[in-house]
Amino acid sequence: MPQSESEYRRTLERLDRFSYYTDSNIRIPFTRIRFGLSPLIGLLPVIGDFAGLILSLYVLYEAQKVGADRSVKRKMIRNMMIEFLVGIIPVFGDVFDALFKANTKNTELLRHYLYRQLGEQPPSKFPWRVFWVLSLVLLMAVWLIWYVWG
Repeated sequence: MPQSESEYRRTLERLDRFSYYTDSNIRIPFTRIRFGLSPLIGLLPVIGDFAGLILSLYVLYEAQKVGADRSVKRKMIRNMMIEFLVGIIPVFGDVFDALFKANTKNTELLRHYLYRQLGEQPPSKFPWRVFWVLSLVLLMAVWLIWYVWG
């Protein structure tokens, strides 16, 4: 079971690559829509969905290896089952699989768990600082308009 920060980071690097190839490595031209090998494999009726489920077990295996707690693994299994069960539905399931991205969600769950283990804050993807500054500016503008015309 990896214990060091460098081992955790290597695990996340492997899972980031895995998630990228299974969920996001192919882009539909002229759009921001990305999908990976998982929905392509899922195009094979039933067999493809089982193959996708088996591929998704890799993220769960890595979570077990690093000693992730039960709640993290339970959430991962829930994501895998949602993707699998909806993925069985012809056509709709394949589109859902391309958009849901269970492997990416599960990698993020493990990332947050490992950062908590390291006592660090995971890097935020949402630009909170910009959000708060713009909110403050908007609030001040509304107050100024209300003060001047009110």
